[in-house]
Amino acid sequence: MSTESTDQSTHRTSTGSADAEAVRDLASRGDSRSQRPTNYEFREFISSGWDETVPDAERREAADFTPARRDALVRRLPASRLVLPAGVLKVRSNDTDYPFRPDTAFAYYAGLGTDEEPDSVLVVEPSAEDPDRSEATYFFRPRAGFDTSEFYADARYGEMWVGRRPTVVEASQRLGIEVRHIDELRDHLAKDVGAQLSLSILPGVDATVESMVQEIRAQNSLPGGDEADAEFAQLREVASEQRLVKDEYEIRQMREAVAATIRGFEDVIARLPEAVGHSRGERVIEGVFAAAARLDGNGVGYDTIAAAGDHACTLHWTRNDGAVSADELVLIDAGVEIDSLYTADVTRTLPVSGTFSPVQRRVYEAVLEAADAAFAVARPGLLFRDLHAAAMEVLAARLEEWGLLPGTAAQSLSPEGQWHRRWMPHGTSHHLGMDVHDCAQARREMYLDAQLEPGMVFTIEPGLYFKENDLLVPEELRGIGVRIEDDVLVTADGVENLSAAAPRTVQDVEHWISGLRR
Repeated sequence: MSTESTDQSTHRTSTGSADAEAVRDLASRGDSRSQRPTNYEFREFISSGWDETVPDAERREAADFTPARRDALVRRLPASRLVLPAGVLKVRSNDTDYPFRPDTAFAYYAGLGTDEEPDSVLVVEPSAEDPDRSEATYFFRPRAGFDTSEFYADARYGEMWVGRRPTVVEASQRLGIEVRHIDELRDHLAKDVGAQLSLSILPGVDATVESMVQEIRAQNSLPGGDEADAEFAQLREVASEQRLVKDEYEIRQMREAVAATIRGFEDVIARLPEAVGHSRGERVIEGVFAAAARLDGNGVGYDTIAAAGDHACTLHWTRNDGAVSADELVLIDAGVEIDSLYTADVTRTLPVSGTFSPVQRRVYEAVLEAADAAFAVARPGLLFRDLHAAAMEVLAARLEEWGLLPGTAAQSLSPEGQWHRRWMPHGTSHHLGMDVHDCAQARREMYLDAQLEPGMVFTIEPGLYFKENDLLVPEELRGIGVRIEDDVLVTADGVENLSAAAPRTVQDVEHWISGLRR
């Protein structure tokens, strides 16, 4: 960061503490650095001579879809005012913060993306005229005037520090709902609570707003303690389950995220030779993909895995500090999160030299066969868990064929066996959307034990991982890790591989690498 605030009375904090004294203590940190002029002449001068034109704001595409999402929410949680905070800034060190990303449920129901509006809150409740329909109100801190000290002195909200903020009118035009100043939030939340409405909040997002909700519940004789916690957890669960089936807008966003991700992979392949020549070649790969993600979207959807050689056998290898050798495979698990916050999640395992060795090819083709088996059975009505079962049948058979199992493939697939899971310890599929592991708070019967439905988006990603210190496998296999991951959309009569443009077969991968290195 090249500058620091000259007015530390307006600080950055992520604590969200309801304790006003603690907030004041935090606000005073760094007062010794304050150099802001305080004289009247300066304040008059800095507030004058600015163009005050406010352009019309463009309505967000998502605003055509959020009303139906909110209607579905109030039908699932009737007679309740539902509070969905965006979240708060999180301190990285002292007065610098991590990049802000709004809470997923907030973004889903509000239609906002990127790093927009920390500390804002969306409130959703049943309509007074029709309880099956929703009313929504968005609370945030709008743009301050040029004649306020916030404009030039507030490092959290000031236009000189964080850029131009929208007005109330602009925010309403973008979202298509009523918008109010954040200072009006408490009065709105308290109205009619207890007698007519319950009050629930998405837990763990904004401690200050959550404390406010708890206070209002207590003042209006609504249950606290475990009962309140259960109500809040149900909101989190419902919000998660509602995203299991994507609407038309979400599917378009997923297609964009996947396309951007494949472009990022192509950039990586074109620059793989640079990785071979660098002592931290894995970070060359990570950096190339990160640059593509920032150019095409909001950034990466999760920490990129750029794992060469044995590092590919560490499932969540994100340190990415290793060298890359020409005779190795490199496993790249990466996704672009576009501005709407939808992310892809694609894995390709590439021969750094451009050509698979015979043993690398054998492992790769076993994993590809397992992935294809999952694709072959995927269709509406299939249980989500059965995708994994189809892939495991293939991998267990290959491991038996290679003499690695202490029994047969059938014995390994039984609950009493599961020996094949030594080399494939993770699940084959997870839902995908705004979160890379989307809908994670959904109930088991709505996720793992549920039937596939058109509009669901998930991954198919089997793998085999033979660690270099694994004495139960032949030496030629040690240090080889392979995963192939695609993003899949359930259609009316089957599935569509959204990431099919990224080659998958041995021959196609080799041609892909050859073509991009010319």
